[in-house]
Amino acid sequence: MLMLSSSLAAVKVSPLIDKVSDHKDFKKLLRTRTNVLVLYTKTATSGDSYLKLLSDVAQTVKGQGTIAWVNCGDSEGRKLCKKVKVDPSSKREGPSLRHILTFCCFCFSVLQSMVAFLKDPSGPPLWEENPEAKDVVHVETEKDFRKLLKKEERPVLIMFYAPCESPLYCWTFTFPDVHFVLAGMNVHPAEFDGLKQEYNVKGYPTFCYFEKGKFLHHYENYGATPKDIADWLKNPRPPQPKTPEVPWSETDSPVFHLTDESFDSFLEEHPAALVMFYAPWCGHCKKMKPEYDDAAEVLNKATDSPGVLAAVDATVHKAVGDRFKISGFPTVKYFEKGEEKYTLPHLRSKDKIIEFMHNPQAPPPPEQSWEDRPSSVSHLGSEDFREALKKKKHALVMFYAPWCPHCKNAVPHFTTAAELFKEDRKIVYAAVDCTKGLNHDLCKQEGVEGYPTFNHYNYGKFVEKYNGDRGEAGFIGFMRNLRGRDQEKVVKRKEEL
Repeated sequence: MLMLSSSLAAVKVSPLIDKVSDHKDFKKLLRTRTNVLVLYTKTATSGDSYLKLLSDVAQTVKGQGTIAWVNCGDSEGRKLCKKVKVDPSSKREGPSLRHILTFCCFCFSVLQSMVAFLKDPSGPPLWEENPEAKDVVHVETEKDFRKLLKKEERPVLIMFYAPCESPLYCWTFTFPDVHFVLAGMNVHPAEFDGLKQEYNVKGYPTFCYFEKGKFLHHYENYGATPKDIADWLKNPRPPQPKTPEVPWSETDSPVFHLTDESFDSFLEEHPAALVMFYAPWCGHCKKMKPEYDDAAEVLNKATDSPGVLAAVDATVHKAVGDRFKISGFPTVKYFEKGEEKYTLPHLRSKDKIIEFMHNPQAPPPPEQSWEDRPSSVSHLGSEDFREALKKKKHALVMFYAPWCPHCKNAVPHFTTAAELFKEDRKIVYAAVDCTKGLNHDLCKQEGVEGYPTFNHYNYGKFVEKYNGDRGEAGFIGFMRNLRGRDQEKVVKRKEEL
């Protein structure tokens, strides 16, 4: 709840702000909406600047949050304020922001801050609000970026970033320096695609160094602490060349490294063999290599070993990879007497590998896909996406990839929300697997740049992206807000008649 007092002139209140005075109406508002900020004013003529600001906030978070206003100066409003124990004229209370869901206190007075909070009440505050980031110049638009480079005489190191998924900030600088400028800019939105291409931003964060407005080089392959950056800025240098990685097969690895030519003869000589098909660039392969080496140290050197471990670089020895239809890395297969017997996606650690070789068993059945599990979520594809959404007044669509950890975390909450609204024929919670068939093109058309992406549609027409909380409360509250607004419109139309 937002409690503010002021003695400014009256201002026209936006129709998106719910004016409440009756206690029953107030309770109904809180029952039907889950993400509410309430402005309490001393009189009808106070709170001018706040109402103006909140009108802009209400427009921006339409469908995701609700702004309400209670005038504690009239008779009904005074009773309501007394019941909820709010006194905007109290000097002890002072200006503060309390949120219905979190009951946390804030002191936001900036549009961007309020919008960010209402879109994700449980998320982290904006980076620019972090006290430790006070020495960073926060750039919001491309125009501001160009202006900074043109006017700033000092060297500039700018961090191009995307909002973090975790509660932690992407980066925090805690040191001031008069000799250079540290800047940060969120370039994740599509409007900055040209800027990203201009400065070769292919991942986050990307650091670019400028002198007198001219880009010189990226900050790459150096240390990642604030001290490392401060030290580098004393003597800015081009990206440090990476040390060439020695191929796994050329190290002293105890694993048998096979080729297209040696593969079959090796299996003839070894009746029980576990083979890891890998790609040198694959992160999961790199993580598994030490475990595989350690297991091979035991199995490949023991005289009474139940089998051996081998590996194939499928990016070099493509004939073997094609033969066994290797489409992802790493892929681990068990061969018995030269014949493929099992594919083992669960073997990743030394202990599990050794345990399996001593007692080879069929792997557990693969986890059932979300689409195959019974739920109230409507799983759509490129062939039925448009038609299905045309029939629904409100559709919240989750675009996802099965391997995405953030998607996996959101699935149970999204499913619960779908279950709650399953009887409402006007509402649907839908999902699209962007990795499946022609769905990739569909996801691209719908502006999907990362997973998961949530879009709200009204009778098949895109309305907005949902950037709120990814828990049950967020998904449910979003739809309740929409439904509450629909009900209010019906009541209003009846009253007009």
